Amino acid sequence: MEHKMFSTLSPLRLFFRCALPSMAGMAVSSLYMVADGIFVGKFIGSHALAAINLVMPVIMISFALSDMIAVGSSVQISIRLGQGKEREACTVFSFSSLFIVAISCLVGLAGFFGGAQAVRLMGAGDDVLNLAVEYMRVYAVFAPFIMIFFALDNYLRVCGRTIYSMGMNIFIALSNLFFDWLFIVHFRMGVSSAALASCISLTLGTGIGLFPFFGKKLVLRFVSPRIPWHILRNIIGNGSSEFFSNISASVSMVIMNAVLLRLSGAMAVAAFSIVMYIDSFVSSMLFGMVDALQPAISYNFGAAKYTRMFRLEKILMTAGAVISISAMASMLTGGHLIIPFFMEGDQPELTAMASRAMHLFSFSYLFNWIGTAAGSFFTAMNKPAVSLAVSFGQTMAFPLVSLAVLPAFLGIDGVWLTSLSAEIMTAALALSFMMSFRKIYGKNTQAPS
Repeated sequence: MEHKMFSTLSPLRLFFRCALPSMAGMAVSSLYMVADGIFVGKFIGSHALAAINLVMPVIMISFALSDMIAVGSSVQISIRLGQGKEREACTVFSFSSLFIVAISCLVGLAGFFGGAQAVRLMGAGDDVLNLAVEYMRVYAVFAPFIMIFFALDNYLRVCGRTIYSMGMNIFIALSNLFFDWLFIVHFRMGVSSAALASCISLTLGTGIGLFPFFGKKLVLRFVSPRIPWHILRNIIGNGSSEFFSNISASVSMVIMNAVLLRLSGAMAVAAFSIVMYIDSFVSSMLFGMVDALQPAISYNFGAAKYTRMFRLEKILMTAGAVISISAMASMLTGGHLIIPFFMEGDQPELTAMASRAMHLFSFSYLFNWIGTAAGSFFTAMNKPAVSLAVSFGQTMAFPLVSLAVLPAFLGIDGVWLTSLSAEIMTAALALSFMMSFRKIYGKNTQAPS
């Protein structure tokens, strides 16, 4: 079984075997998101770009429910595999898959009928509001078919099928690019076509992701989906940090967009959306890396192999620093060359604002890798409360404190510097927890009670 490599390969080889394919797949996937923004900005306009940036946090909040079950169950599955309890792992997998499908149906109904009210609360004008609702309703219709995809990606990595997962993500990215070109450029359809392109691609990805689980080659397979209440509680507990991280980040984004609308109008939101599209590429590589190694960390935690576990954590931190600092250097020196790709015609005012935003925002990469890697590590160790504290600070508490203070003194520059301020505080919190856990598990060969 491929999952056995979690305890046999050296930590460095395990990193190259698991993390690099995941990072490559996520990088290509994020490139289609960037291309999505380019297609929308170039061929539909800046109002459509602003509309997507307004509504995307709402969409991500709905996906956060699925992600909570996916991440929480993956930790429970990996720990049980490390303990040699394969039947229990299959039961958790089967229950969680059905639970996500049920949640996605409810999310789709809520998004379709309640989306307009959610966007209206942000203070958008009618022109942007209509575009945002049009975009979101496409996602709502497809929710039952696409929300399970993100969990399947996790489960494939738990089974050690990292190359398959990478290929699946690359296929989705290329499909999305094709459908973007077909709908937006060739047929000249509106903003809803960008959502349609993404949803069709993700639906195809769901089919590809499900296929291996109906064979008998993977350690995970569908069985009777009955689990005790305490396991469901653990799933939700482990996934809660991921859930609140997504929720908090989305809420912070909504508030940030509202502040930008008040300070400089739709143009500021459009400028920020350009920065976020580029940031999605960097973030996807970080999340691809930490998510890929999370099953290995959980597996070794379950097997009480703490030395291997901390060696994996050290590799995570080192790689995260290299990725983030390289991204900062690239954005500072060449970010201005990318901005015009997101614009319809020559817009010097928007170009200047987006360039300024990108330069100030990029300094957050000096610290953002610390909270991201540490939060994932604590989740993998079955420490949901600690992971939640780090994630909540990184995505909501610290950004909102910074957003309440910095714009009052620095104006719109304070908004662009919010991420830097929040990441500094997150790094301090995460490192303090990390030092505590090293003291506990570095001295024990068995888990403390």
